[in-house]
Amino acid sequence: MMTITYPVTTGLYVNITNRCPCACTFCVRNKKDHVFESDSLWLEREPTVQEICDSLDTWDLSKYEEVVFCGFGEPTERLYDLLEVAKYIKSKSDIRIRINTNGLADLIWKKSTAPKLKGLIDAVSISLNATNKEDYLEVVRPKFGIESFDAMLQFTKDCTEYVSSVMMTVVDVVTTKEEQEKCREICESVGAIFRVRPYN
Repeated sequence: MMTITYPVTTGLYVNITNRCPCACTFCVRNKKDHVFESDSLWLEREPTVQEICDSLDTWDLSKYEEVVFCGFGEPTERLYDLLEVAKYIKSKSDIRIRINTNGLADLIWKKSTAPKLKGLIDAVSISLNATNKEDYLEVVRPKFGIESFDAMLQFTKDCTEYVSSVMMTVVDVVTTKEEQEKCREICESVGAIFRVRPYN
């Protein structure tokens, strides 16, 4: 059985793809096949929208604070399927829906994607992890190259127009205190909330 949905503290997480345009130096999937109490998050294949919805139906959503699209891949690689699943969730629950993302959806789809989140996604958490495009390229190693940093910032800024809660995060072991303060300034400049998260 593939792990499509799994609980993490107060959230129910949804693992829909193992594809990712980045190869972050700190990525947890380089060291283990699971997070927290989940089974392996490596998928035999990408689950269909129906399979994702069926998996969600095995949980009592009223016991969780939010549904989070986050697994061993970049969820916006399947943006349109993700939005179909979000529609399904909205049809049966008022639970908050969040996407954890690297923020490169616009480069993946070659167009502005933030407007598509309106009314379906309540929160977006975007990985920042660097203060400039050169360091970002070195740490995140995106396949799109040096333009990735600016594209991620633009996506974040766009999201603030369509999503009620937009956060940018840095991993504590990847950034220094000085870099974290610079990242805080970057977040404020695009209208996002800043968070330093512990490396799991």
